[in-house]
Amino acid sequence: MTNWLKDIELSGKFVTLIPMQKSHRNSLVEAASDGKLWELWFTSVPSEQTVDNYIDFALSEKELGRSLPFVVVENETNKIIGSTRFCNAEPEHKRLEIGYTFYSQSYQRTPVNTECKLLLLSHAFEKLGAIAVEFRTHFFNEASRKAISRLGAKQDGILRNHRLDSDGTIRDTVVFSILQNEWKVVKKSLEFKLSRTK
Repeated sequence: MTNWLKDIELSGKFVTLIPMQKSHRNSLVEAASDGKLWELWFTSVPSEQTVDNYIDFALSEKELGRSLPFVVVENETNKIIGSTRFCNAEPEHKRLEIGYTFYSQSYQRTPVNTECKLLLLSHAFEKLGAIAVEFRTHFFNEASRKAISRLGAKQDGILRNHRLDSDGTIRDTVVFSILQNEWKVVKKSLEFKLSRTK
């Protein structure tokens, strides 16, 4: 189970997810600059000042078998427009989380997130044999909470006083999940949504 998460490219109609590398540094900053996403206090989107630590942490977690970070490439332009990853993987329990997701502001509320999640969830349930996939977000990140619900994930609960942020404020974390036996209908819903986009 130590090599549960292996490098893979996941391709769809709109986007391709490719394993993150240090060479993606400038492209990630450029993607986050569209909307200055790092200014949202309840997210952890990289800026020019933090991107190196962001990538180093992602790759160190990958080395430990706990994470598989991707950059999101728009197929039409071959441009990196964001990032996402499998994280907090527990191979022995066949559980993992999808998180650290951000997209350039101009690609938010487009088919991009729906297709990314379809690609990631299909791989998790159909290739890795996951029994549950989690999503976690800051209590105050209402856009993220709505987006996760729209995917078909159900809210498990709120972990109160879950984390201390760098500025000393305390974060409440909202936990959602999709279970293996729910995947078939969730997949049908995601495919239906994508079929109605051009």
